[in-house]
Amino acid sequence: MNKVRSIFGIASLLLAACALHAQTVPSDMGPTAATMPPALVNVGFEPPLNGQMPLGLAFRDETGRSVQLRDYFVPGTQKPVVLAFVYYNCPMLCTQVQQGIVGTLRMLSFNPARDYEVVFVSFDPRETPDMAAEKKTVALSHFRRPETASGWHFLTGPKESIDAATHAANFRYSFDAKTNFFAHASGVMILTPDGRISRYFYGVEYPGRDMRLGLVEASAGKIGTPIDHVLLYCYHYDPTAATYSASILKIIRLAGVLTIICIVGGILYFRRRDLHPSAQPKLSQPLHTLPERGAH
Repeated sequence: MNKVRSIFGIASLLLAACALHAQTVPSDMGPTAATMPPALVNVGFEPPLNGQMPLGLAFRDETGRSVQLRDYFVPGTQKPVVLAFVYYNCPMLCTQVQQGIVGTLRMLSFNPARDYEVVFVSFDPRETPDMAAEKKTVALSHFRRPETASGWHFLTGPKESIDAATHAANFRYSFDAKTNFFAHASGVMILTPDGRISRYFYGVEYPGRDMRLGLVEASAGKIGTPIDHVLLYCYHYDPTAATYSASILKIIRLAGVLTIICIVGGILYFRRRDLHPSAQPKLSQPLHTLPERGAH
């Protein structure tokens, strides 16, 4: 059984690697349905940017309380939502996704509950709130900020709610009855406070810069520092690579504006000094003049 789990886990990791580069590789060079394992044919993750998540879906949180997805989205506020589809009994890949999210968010100065919400949704309808509670305990112990517990949410729910949520995010998976495991892709989404898909990242490791810029952008600039907003101007999101990259044109424009400001500032300074020579500093003592010619 352990050997089957290992093989299935390796296959899932290979799928995640393929998903990371799927949009940058020509279609005639990528794997086709004829060459892929049957369990992976209909598996993928391509969230539609600006797509609306259905917020009225019913779930249960880690305490067993009945909730709706809308409970974690508050339109008009500054709090975006970090959302990932996992299943808590996953032998390998989902655990790495959760660890990657926790590790990346721990590097940021932003805090769950205060600046954003974190939501994990199990796509296995057989899982229970007790399993979700165990995962939350592990996540909080790794995050090391117990005061943020109210910002972490681990949900389970019926198949109808799961299907609607995964369909809206274009998250596709398949179940293998022989191994009792799911084949699925890996990634995380950042949603706006009103539930629209703002950004997404593939894989199990997420650069802190990308996550930070994604949160700032999804909050419509309501969180973050002035430096974050400058970086957001200089970087642009590339949906084909699901990452932020430097925008050379914007950097050149910003450098040009700063150069003009410096030139204008220098001109104004020297002009003011020429118009007001009395404002120039005077020496505390007069300079000694040279003796006149012939003087002893």
